[in-house]
Amino acid sequence: MMVKYDKTYVRTELKTVSAYIPDTSPYTRESVLNNQYLSQYLQQPIHPSVQSRTKRLVDIIGAIVGLIITAFLAIPIAIANFSYDRGPVFYKQTRCGLHGQTFQIWKFRSMVVNADKLKHLVKNEAQGHIFKCANDPRITPIGRLLRRSSLDELPQFWNVLKGEMSLVGTRPPTVDEVKNYQGHHYVRLQVKPGMTGEWQANGRSSIKDFEQIVQMDIDYQQKWTAMYDLKLIIKTIWVVIKASGAY
Repeated sequence: MMVKYDKTYVRTELKTVSAYIPDTSPYTRESVLNNQYLSQYLQQPIHPSVQSRTKRLVDIIGAIVGLIITAFLAIPIAIANFSYDRGPVFYKQTRCGLHGQTFQIWKFRSMVVNADKLKHLVKNEAQGHIFKCANDPRITPIGRLLRRSSLDELPQFWNVLKGEMSLVGTRPPTVDEVKNYQGHHYVRLQVKPGMTGEWQANGRSSIKDFEQIVQMDIDYQQKWTAMYDLKLIIKTIWVVIKASGAY
């Protein structure tokens, strides 16, 4: 059954989710307003994790501790990166978070400078709206070590502290991915993206099917409790120690 909706309501909501379809998108605002998937998405109730004070408190405490650890590791990582190609220590990329709001995600750089411009030269081994390549030639030697240990993700504690991300959530999609979303994919944007989540704790890069990742993100939303977040954090730590599924 087609969901009926008020376009005025949708237009009002778009003021708060203006990055849902970024300004760089080839789609016009009017075509977005007429999208039945968008109307269904905007009328969904707010996910309880978004309003949870307990989750936010855990995020703040975890982010502060994580940033202290990051500060200690930043110097040796910077020296290692600088000795390889003298490029920047950090890498930032535009991602889509809660309700499609865009933000700059931070990582320790693990690829060569201007890696994004070389992406079209690398074969995508994943299915759907994600990009994965086990032997990506753009990854530097130090970068491969950072990725296997997930140390490249540490600067994201800053995103968590700012409230753009959570310690646990869904995988933060890129702008290009969101541009190609189909109806059921938008459900992923109902919670904050996380440094870890179902996908990272249960397979990481070994899972290459986008639809499977979407389903795992939906499962997380349905299972969510503060204790379930804690379970995923502990499981992620164990997966990282084993260096399972990362490259």
